[in-house]
Amino acid sequence: MSKPSEINMTDKPSVESMWSAADVWIKKPHVVNKRLCGVTETEYRDVDTADLNQVLSCLLGTNIEMTDMVFLHGDVVVEEHETAGRWCVGVRTIIPKVNKTGCCRYKEVVIKDTVGNAVTFIPFEVNGVGQVTLKSSNIYQIQLQLKPDEWKLSIHALRPEQWYNDGVAYPKLSWLHSELLPKLSRWALESKASEFKSTLSLIPVEKYGILYQQLKEKYKALVKVWPEVTDPEKFVFEDVAIATYLLVLWGEERAENGTTTKQSFVDLGCGNGLLVHILNNEGYPGKGTDIRKRKIWDMYGPGTHLEENAITPSNGFLFPTTDWLIGNHSDELTPWIPVIAARSSYSCRYFVLPCCFFDFCGKYQRRQCKKSQYKEYIDFITDVSTVCGFDTEEDCLRIPSTKRVCIIGKGRRYSEAEEPMVEERRSDYIRGREALFTSSGVSMNVNQCGNRRPHNDNGHNISTPVNDWVNGFQPREKTEAVRNCSALPRDFVDAVVLRVAKALLSLTERDIESSDCGDAWNTGVQGGRVFIRDWRTHTSAQSPRVTSKHKPPPSGALKTRLCWFHTHHPHGCPLPSEDCAFAHGATDLRPSTKPTKII
Repeated sequence: MSKPSEINMTDKPSVESMWSAADVWIKKPHVVNKRLCGVTETEYRDVDTADLNQVLSCLLGTNIEMTDMVFLHGDVVVEEHETAGRWCVGVRTIIPKVNKTGCCRYKEVVIKDTVGNAVTFIPFEVNGVGQVTLKSSNIYQIQLQLKPDEWKLSIHALRPEQWYNDGVAYPKLSWLHSELLPKLSRWALESKASEFKSTLSLIPVEKYGILYQQLKEKYKALVKVWPEVTDPEKFVFEDVAIATYLLVLWGEERAENGTTTKQSFVDLGCGNGLLVHILNNEGYPGKGTDIRKRKIWDMYGPGTHLEENAITPSNGFLFPTTDWLIGNHSDELTPWIPVIAARSSYSCRYFVLPCCFFDFCGKYQRRQCKKSQYKEYIDFITDVSTVCGFDTEEDCLRIPSTKRVCIIGKGRRYSEAEEPMVEERRSDYIRGREALFTSSGVSMNVNQCGNRRPHNDNGHNISTPVNDWVNGFQPREKTEAVRNCSALPRDFVDAVVLRVAKALLSLTERDIESSDCGDAWNTGVQGGRVFIRDWRTHTSAQSPRVTSKHKPPPSGALKTRLCWFHTHHPHGCPLPSEDCAFAHGATDLRPSTKPTKII
């Protein structure tokens, strides 16, 4: 047995916190081991010491050696704790992101020792014909050692000299010590219940992992040709993940209903249209609509169905023949999507991924300070869904975003004959939300002309008052407003920057001259704050000398822009010419080889 790797818990957590931290590693190892997609678990059952060996033999198909049993008991004297239910035993199946072994499944028996405050992992493999192979070389244990003077969190292996690693299902033993143990310690001290569910709680994780890798490989080339100004990697792989989730969800739905017909969909506020493109490309009939066409739409081809249109919640925008409505960061349409789905048909379902916080006729106003704003808004959309009569479920997606909780309305909580009664409740709820805006003095959405009613390019109403479901709803403007200085003339911006920089430099120039730091680089320090900084270097108010933290440009790199510091700063550039990525003078300047941007 190895000498355990230990961390002293100076701030003693509760035993419950330790178990919460261990559960993160048991149930969600992918948050630490990024090469895993997740795990599936069997139900855990409580056994006593007498039955433990028999249970392990049944699971592993072999008798456990006596040394293994002693390892399980740790430092606890067995005779003093022969209580029923000391051990809690279950099995988890580890799902790699990329399975290179074919039919082989990686599994672990997880044994929780409620007396010794330890959890032991016994790995084994199951091949395609069901043959079990015990990996006794990789048995390890996590334990919280409670001593009067100190608490320690430890990890130790049964046979460290035989430890096997493949970097995926079997990480290095040193990784468990250097990466996992510190995280367990931190989780135990920071233990608090999450406001949201675990990721992918409504779909099979294994199916998701396999399909995601397939779609990621299939659509990753879009990153290289992305024409939008947004980050291509974030948006491409985020939409691949959302599409994967929907495809698995819909596949499970077809299996439940005993049908093979692929679901139809409409994506309201589809933005760049990539989600629609993937779903159409995978054989699902549907379309996306958005108020503004994007440049990338023309790249998708005729098989992707996208429409430029402003959606206004009204009787003119119902989808009675559509199976699913999608709201992926749909902004002002987000609270309306459950309503539109409910009013489209009794069989219409929806999927919504909220981002920006909108109510039915304006920005959402917070009312509960005890919740985060995001949690309060998720609860609001869930409340809308419940009022609309849906069996509402919540899940957390695996996407590169902080706002990744989706809300799904599948079945209905009422019979089709009760539709008139439920519709009356919906209408009352929407009128109540509209009244909150009126009574609180919060202005409703209005367009730039001050009109409450939406108009098309010809100035005519998109829908009539008879058909509109609420006063004050305003879709976003077709032309995206510029909210920063990117549209200002470049010469004007340069002049302002230069004027401000000179003013700041003049404030501290005399201080530097009178100090002992004759070679100090003027950073424009005022009130202890550095206002002028070359981010390629390190400076501080306490020590204004410059130390480089920048790697020199690669050999042969073209310098297509002049160095601002070399040209304008009284002390010049803090980097020598060969280390600076910008040109030190006209002789160092080279013409750009990039094509001219067409505006």
